[in-house]
Amino acid sequence: MGKLKITSKNLHLFNQNLRYEDPITIIKFVLQFAQTPVLTTSFGAHAAAIIHATNRVKKDLPVLWCDTGYNTEATYKHAQSLTERFNLNVEIFAPRFTTAYLNESLGVPEIGNPRHKKFTEIVKLEPFARAMEKYRPDIWFTTIRKNQTAYRNTLDILSFTNEGVLRVSPFYHFTDEDILKYLLDHDLPVEYDYFDPVKAMSHRECGIQFTN
Repeated sequence: MGKLKITSKNLHLFNQNLRYEDPITIIKFVLQFAQTPVLTTSFGAHAAAIIHATNRVKKDLPVLWCDTGYNTEATYKHAQSLTERFNLNVEIFAPRFTTAYLNESLGVPEIGNPRHKKFTEIVKLEPFARAMEKYRPDIWFTTIRKNQTAYRNTLDILSFTNEGVLRVSPFYHFTDEDILKYLLDHDLPVEYDYFDPVKAMSHRECGIQFTN
């Protein structure tokens, strides 16, 4: 990774230096330190932004999709369209149980339901852990942005997971207006027909960021 390293002790300095850089500049900078970088995406409304930005810098970047099995038809079409357009190196990690089985055994439990924790583990956390175990990344590109959830407000462009993986959020300081402008400027699609059975509400954390 070269002589210069990003550590927990100097992380704040890197975040200060990157605060006003554009996403592609951030991605280029961070990839200098990468040996096994990955991008995770759920192919949500604004996913095309980070897919476009990372693809501009590293076209063979592994793209990991933890497909809950509860996505809408529009999301699957959105994922296929972006995969073909950018020739993405996508690998899908799905729950070990079928959606039909989960619907019968657990349903889609609401927040506060004792079964929600188990449901979250099955459809999102376990597939994500399996993906991380297979790729063992040193750098993880994510789509998270400030002001999406209370927890995400405690992070920054660069942050370390509990396992010591450098989590990189190139669009961290982008507002909704900023991200839409980026998408428009680069002729990228937006797909709002999206459903996350774990979050239920847009301002809730999905679980993956909490546990990492």
